[in-house]
Amino acid sequence: MRAAAVQLQSTPDRDRNLEAADRLTRAAARDGAELVVLPEKWPVLGTPEQTIAAAEPYDGPLLRWASDLARELGIDLVAGSFSERTGGDRGANTSIHAGPDGEIKATYRKIHMFDVEVGGKVYRESEREAPGDEIVLSETAQGTGLGLTICYDLRFPELYRILAVRGAQVIAVPAAFTLATTREHWEVLLRARAIEDQAFMVAANQVGEHAPGYRSGGRSMIVDPWGVVLAQAPDKETFVIAELDLERQQEIRRTLPSLANRRPEAYRWPAEVPA
Repeated sequence: MRAAAVQLQSTPDRDRNLEAADRLTRAAARDGAELVVLPEKWPVLGTPEQTIAAAEPYDGPLLRWASDLARELGIDLVAGSFSERTGGDRGANTSIHAGPDGEIKATYRKIHMFDVEVGGKVYRESEREAPGDEIVLSETAQGTGLGLTICYDLRFPELYRILAVRGAQVIAVPAAFTLATTREHWEVLLRARAIEDQAFMVAANQVGEHAPGYRSGGRSMIVDPWGVVLAQAPDKETFVIAELDLERQQEIRRTLPSLANRRPEAYRWPAEVPA
């Protein structure tokens, strides 16, 4: 299976972002991509206030765009994530998987909220968006298990292990990883999740400045189950593409069967885990 990760420098200008996403998705499909992953918050990304102000309902224009484009190009499209207006006090950070027939195969709402301080800036994602509570495994048109995650989820290995145990062979990681955390953490975390769960990681990051003081680090990449980086993007809007050798993945899982050698009966979570 041939997969692509689209890297964007999204801004508060929705029309501009949509044109770039459409153009690069089409280019990836012309290059043979059967699975395309867009980054986090690609329709609108600026200050937190600008981003959430552009939230749209689940069945809005974005969902129709993703469905129509996936059908037209005959691809599996993970349309990154968008700010979803849910009708409650807070919205959601939502990712959708559209299949080649235009049907919405799966919907995932980001579980882990980015409530941190990095690079001297405080982020409080939970003030504007509510966390999801469902782990989502989808399936491509070829029958390949496709795990859905978003950005900060990457720091929580238990999510990726559960996806792998449930049958994920490929895991999508739409992201807007900050510049500071991309430098030292992005590649290390992606390769660790790939090796631990013997899965392909298709990680589409944002790049550059979205609003004054808000920057993402780029380096979108595709990693194989052995931890080898198959493709990595330069610091510009582009896409990277790679062949996912599913037979090689089966061989890795057979000869180094760490997933099969798990011992769940011996794992006991502490009753309380102090922060």
